[in-house]
Amino acid sequence: MAIEVNNESGLDIDEQALLDIARYTLARMRIHPLSELSVIAVDAEAMEQLHIQWMELPGPTDVMSFPMDELRPPAKDDEEPAQGLLGDVVLCPEVAAAQGAEAPTRHSMDTELQLLTVHGVLHLLGYDHEEPGEKAEMFGLQKAIVDGWRDEHGLPGPSPAPTTT
Repeated sequence: MAIEVNNESGLDIDEQALLDIARYTLARMRIHPLSELSVIAVDAEAMEQLHIQWMELPGPTDVMSFPMDELRPPAKDDEEPAQGLLGDVVLCPEVAAAQGAEAPTRHSMDTELQLLTVHGVLHLLGYDHEEPGEKAEMFGLQKAIVDGWRDEHGLPGPSPAPTTT
């Protein structure tokens, strides 16, 4: 996988963990190994501008996804995955830090950023959470991926509950 992680937020984040969990997510979703993904961390001001420009909503948000080639996981086990540009996942560490601190599990900014990276990648792959059934599917898959990654890396406990909406 060609995954690029850029930290433009001004905060110290665990870029390697974001790279690792993005790679794990794409492998779990059976995305072609030559596909490309960009993960960018920005400050609250930049995220607010993106949120206004693309969603017409005020204030910064936690994660935004900008798909490129609209790649989807293969529908069948024997189906060959398509190769292409997945797109960009944009994260806001400031919002992630606040969400992690306010969550019932009280977790770190980096833990929240890992969860948001998976969330953003799933959006790039066509998952959404507008309808209750879609939300259950997406958040269930998100939890399974985060839990699998945490287990593989020997990290304690289950993944935090989704705080993104």
